[in-house]
Amino acid sequence: MSYYGTPGTPLVTAVGTGTPPPVPIQQPQQLFRYGEQSLWSSQFFGTAAIADSVNRLFTTQIGQVGGGFTRVMTIGETNLKEGGAIPSGVAYDVFGISAHVIACSAATDVTDTDYDNTINTVGLIGNLVNILNNGVLSWDFTQTQVDIAPISLIGSGGGAFGPLAAVGAGAQTNAGHLTNGPGSIWMYRKHPVALPGSATFSIILRFGNRAAAIATYGMVVKVSLMGYYKNIIEIG
Repeated sequence: MSYYGTPGTPLVTAVGTGTPPPVPIQQPQQLFRYGEQSLWSSQFFGTAAIADSVNRLFTTQIGQVGGGFTRVMTIGETNLKEGGAIPSGVAYDVFGISAHVIACSAATDVTDTDYDNTINTVGLIGNLVNILNNGVLSWDFTQTQVDIAPISLIGSGGGAFGPLAAVGAGAQTNAGHLTNGPGSIWMYRKHPVALPGSATFSIILRFGNRAAAIATYGMVVKVSLMGYYKNIIEIG
């Protein structure tokens, strides 16, 4: 039986299932929108000592100077709209993290510095291995710090290996090879890190006291967060 004209009661019932639950009269006032988004930030290292250094990422927004750079950060370095904050203040759950090591064409962040260097020389491979072997990432939530992992264990960089051709007289014919391509995402796949929309955070890149100085070329470490967000949309 159906009851016509009764508020909150459907006019049609499903055959063989009885009367379905009443439908509320009041319309929902908000909807939840979910999506995936990546956030990234970069740290520049010139030709200088990095041992025992502490460097903060995700503190400088696009269009501002920071992270070891002397020129403003562009979209290639970060996509933060506000330093230390999730864009639009939405809740953000991190299910993956990567650290990518980039070789610069100059020792300092000047106008003609770019990222087109292939890491295939003794000096650049040494810089890469130095960062991979000595760098550690940690979360920084104002008063609480939580270690994440050494860079060597985080995706987007497999390390350097193999023989390298000698230079000059008697040079070897064997060419060296290197892998520094995208790595698999493994951090936080089972237990994502929840960042509330109101949270202030940064990621610290630290080096032990056995890290060598960056030599000859500048280097950049770009850290990316892969995650999903929940946004509340007011509709009434």
